[in-house]
Amino acid sequence: MTTTPLAHRATAVAARATDLSKVYGEGETQVVALDRVTVDFRQAEFTAIMGPSGSGKSTLMHCVAGLDTFSSGSARIGDTELGSLKDKQLTQLRRDKIGFIFQAFNLLPTLTALENITLPMDIAGRKPDKQWLNTVIEMIGLSGRLSHRPAQLSGGQQQRVAVARALASQPEIIFGDEPTGNLDSRSGAEVLGFLRNSVRELGQTVVMVTHDPVAASYADRVIFLADGRIVNEMAHPTAERVLDQMKAFDAKGRTS
Repeated sequence: MTTTPLAHRATAVAARATDLSKVYGEGETQVVALDRVTVDFRQAEFTAIMGPSGSGKSTLMHCVAGLDTFSSGSARIGDTELGSLKDKQLTQLRRDKIGFIFQAFNLLPTLTALENITLPMDIAGRKPDKQWLNTVIEMIGLSGRLSHRPAQLSGGQQQRVAVARALASQPEIIFGDEPTGNLDSRSGAEVLGFLRNSVRELGQTVVMVTHDPVAASYADRVIFLADGRIVNEMAHPTAERVLDQMKAFDAKGRTS
């Protein structure tokens, strides 16, 4: 396994959107979900995406992650332009270069925790890097639960399995869509801590959509969307500063 020194990785771009737009419908029923969004997601950095309901935050993540199509502009993972890929190529890119963590844990109930972790690589016909896999499992704290099936695990433990699954294939970038939305505060804090540590200790790149200011405070920076556009960016966020920004959006929405 080869890794790039973090000092160099931090300046590189893992994913990029350029003038990215997503439009639903036509004429009077047209809805602009993304309005010419340009943003970089840098390697070895944890970015949170926030905004009011309907702001376009999940749409942005889904388009950049190759889970949804876009109307115009550009979306790239590394040097690969997603808009130029055919369905089979897009599926392969998502499998080989991207890790996903969703609010629903998406574990197969008949498989053990370890089998769920290695499933994407098993499907791809690839063997996991044992040293890396052990590092991930140890960091996530699952060593004593690998033979358990999802029904034998708590919600927090199931989401840890999902985090380990996303990390195990050494993806270029991990996307999380409300990954702590189904967890209690303690379990959520554990999962967010693991994501934070994967950036600091493993050089992973994480992009997370969340509505929770506490969750956003684990990130290196927060990008705020409103009406399909990026309206603010916050480095070194705290829960209090993020909450103040979200309150400002609410106040503006009530007066507009």
